[in-house]
Amino acid sequence: MFKEFKEFAVRGNVLDLAVGIVIGVAFGKIVTSFVNDILMPPLGRVVGRVDFKDFFLNLSDRSYSSLAEAKAAGAPVIAYGLFVNTILEFVIVAFAVFLLVRQVNRFLPRPAPATATKECAYCKSMIAIAATRCPHCTSELKMSAEKA
Repeated sequence: MFKEFKEFAVRGNVLDLAVGIVIGVAFGKIVTSFVNDILMPPLGRVVGRVDFKDFFLNLSDRSYSSLAEAKAAGAPVIAYGLFVNTILEFVIVAFAVFLLVRQVNRFLPRPAPATATKECAYCKSMIAIAATRCPHCTSELKMSAEKA
């Protein structure tokens, strides 16, 4: 069993997956820092010197001046400011993945387009796929398996 596990673990796909996960986690931390430390402060300043992380809806009877204070007191809150930050992080990550996949797809071989012609079995001329008679040698053509 240990030998099978070792073969599985050192297989190329498993190692590639592990590397992808490690890079993804690191990229996620970079995006989180970008949103929280670079994107949101100027945006908060533009809309009136507001920190989006402190936007919350208090569900208790008592009043709290900040989200940290409400959480420390164990009050039920809806932290919609943190949710907005998380949505921005997701959009940035999704856009980065889209750009990456788009670039990779540019380098992958494209499948050949479906041909609209075939070769006549009798005279070897190129004819339309749907043809039932060759226009060159007038031979009657066999129906293809998909039409039969």
